[in-house]
Amino acid sequence: MRYFITLSYDGTNYHGWQIQPNGVSVQETVQKALSTLLRQPMEIVGAGRTDAGVHASMMVAHFDWNPLSSADGDGKLDCAQLVYKLNKILPPDIAIQKVEMVDDDMHARFSATSRTYHYFVHLQKDPFERAYSWRLPYKVDVSMMNEAAKLLLGEHDFTSFSKTNTDTKTNICTVTHALWTPVSISLQRTSDDVGAYMFTITANRFLRNMVRAVVGTLLEIGRGKMSIEEFQKVIEQKDRCKAGESVPGNALFLVDIKY
Repeated sequence: MRYFITLSYDGTNYHGWQIQPNGVSVQETVQKALSTLLRQPMEIVGAGRTDAGVHASMMVAHFDWNPLSSADGDGKLDCAQLVYKLNKILPPDIAIQKVEMVDDDMHARFSATSRTYHYFVHLQKDPFERAYSWRLPYKVDVSMMNEAAKLLLGEHDFTSFSKTNTDTKTNICTVTHALWTPVSISLQRTSDDVGAYMFTITANRFLRNMVRAVVGTLLEIGRGKMSIEEFQKVIEQKDRCKAGESVPGNALFLVDIKY
C-alpha cells in the first residue's frame, strides 16, 4: 500500500530535503520518525529536492507499507492517528498536514504535474523579515523584471540556470507562470507599504538551483546591469556562467505541488 504525506518545514536548520552524509536533512528526520512509529525501517520519496536553508509550506512524499506487517484488520494505517503521532515526535520546524492512501502507481516526484515556488525580497532593513526574505541593498525596476520574466514562459532549455554535473537526463522545463508582485511580509508593514516583493514561478519541473539563479539574473535586470535582450541571450546560450549569481536560499519557499 502506498501513502502520500503532505508536510511543511522551516529549512533553516537542515541541509536540504535529501539525505546528506554530513548534515541533517528533512527527509532523514521524517524517515526516522516514521520508522520509529511503524517499528520497521521506512523510506520516503519526496516530490523534489529543496536546497540547504530552503523552506516548504507544502512538500509531498510517499512511502510504501506492507499490510502483512500489521496485525490490525485489513492492515491499513490509521492516517489521522499517524499524523497526530508524527507531529508529537517531530521537531517544531517540521509539521505533517495529512497522510492519505493513494494508488500504488502514484509517485510523489514523477506523478507531479507542476510545482510552484515563492521568493521574497525586501528593500529596507527589517529585523522581522531577515530570516525569510532577502534584503536588497538597491532599488529595482519591477516592471522591467516582469517583462524579462515573460521570456521564461513556455518550454525552454534552462541549462543557464542549473548547477552543473547533475544527474538529470534533460534540462528542458515548461514554465507556466513567472511574475513579481508587491507583498506585505512583516507584521510591521501596512498593505499600502510597497517595500517587499514576491517572485512566483510555476513549472512542470525544476533543475537544481534553478529558481535562485533565475531570481538572481532577473534582479540584474531590475538594477540596470542587464538588458532584456541580454537576458534572452542568457537563456539561449545554455551557459551557467552567463547568468547572474544565485540568491540566498533562506528566502525561497516551495508552496504548491499539483498532481
